[in-house]
Amino acid sequence: MKIQNIVKYIREHTDADDFICSIREDNSHETRFAQNGITQHISGPKLQISLQLSFGTKSGSCRVNQADEATLGFLIKTATDIACLAPEDPEHMASSGPAELPRVENCAPATMNLQPKDMVDIVQKSIDKAIAMDAMVSGMCEKHLVKSWLFTKNGFEGSNESSSFGHSMTLKKGEVETKVSYEAKDYAPFNLEEEFSRLSSQATALASMQDFDAQKIAVILRPEALQELIWYMSWMMNRRQSDEGFTAFTGQLGQQFMGEKFSLYSTLKQKSLSASPYSPEGLPSRETTWIENGLLKNMPANRYWAQKVGCNPLHIFNLYIPGGESTEEEMMKMVPRGLIINRFWYIRTVDMKAGELTGMTRDGVLYFEDGKVRHAVNNLRFNEIPHDMTRRILALGTEKLASPAMIVPTALIDSFNFVDKTSF
Repeated sequence: MKIQNIVKYIREHTDADDFICSIREDNSHETRFAQNGITQHISGPKLQISLQLSFGTKSGSCRVNQADEATLGFLIKTATDIACLAPEDPEHMASSGPAELPRVENCAPATMNLQPKDMVDIVQKSIDKAIAMDAMVSGMCEKHLVKSWLFTKNGFEGSNESSSFGHSMTLKKGEVETKVSYEAKDYAPFNLEEEFSRLSSQATALASMQDFDAQKIAVILRPEALQELIWYMSWMMNRRQSDEGFTAFTGQLGQQFMGEKFSLYSTLKQKSLSASPYSPEGLPSRETTWIENGLLKNMPANRYWAQKVGCNPLHIFNLYIPGGESTEEEMMKMVPRGLIINRFWYIRTVDMKAGELTGMTRDGVLYFEDGKVRHAVNNLRFNEIPHDMTRRILALGTEKLASPAMIVPTALIDSFNFVDKTSF
């Protein structure tokens, strides 16, 4: 059933006061490999239809994965039955009406045209390179094409088509294990030679690992590491939670809350970034300055809270952190000693009100001294407050695409707080 027919059916078969209908079609290919062998290729389309119905301020929702009339009838009936049983919602908002949406290009031709045989070839070349260095490689090569639509009873209509390509490799050689990953909306810039060279160099560096105690020390956070901390920080920037006193951002709007070298934007102007033209609430995406030279200028807020406190509703649809011109070599000469961090993982909130996170390093930690890398060290656990960390930025490198929705630079941070060693 065509998309317009699905919406027409819902309009004609419900007597709800309001509705929001979200439809998503996925077409994915995933080639998995492990220990130098291809193990699985998964492919096929998926459909998801979500419907929220409202009767006054009482709402109910349901989700199905087929579009025949019997299933759509079940979808409407189930959402209606739930709404009838639901309590009144004091924060109920009528659905969004018609809106002018930005024109975005989230689909890359090179990704759309990538064939399964091409993906298998990428994987086989990865395996051949691992065998040549007497190592084993595992990972996944993946391609995703997504079409999505949002319709409301009040007249909002939005659609978006996006692509993404990813290739991850975990290399194991002896006791050394390390990983690299590439993820972007566009397959065209992907270079397997560069990615495997990065993987190989990480493995070579880790072969000369030495014991290192947790301490406060300068770090060079590569883009993949920095982005993971900033995503968590942006989640804690929520306007409502902050207005209600639950985050470190409480009372900081309009204040010089972060370091002067740090700015953060959501943008439609960076062609390599994916940017949905609208939010799940039907809010058009627009150029937004969240932080500029350390000044907290805006915070994400949904429609209900924005109406309550009298601000513009805003949402984060991607993140862009402008960088500088410092190279890693130059950064290593700016401090007597420090660590280079490739990635973090297992990041969790320690204290929401303080904005404190904990987590561990992964995929290789390098120790440098007197401007030169000396050796690798063991993984470490950190306890850090990202907004406070931005005040300790000593230098920024050129920004790069770290994921389909985030561009960030390399950053030299003073006195990063490591609290313990880890055994893996």
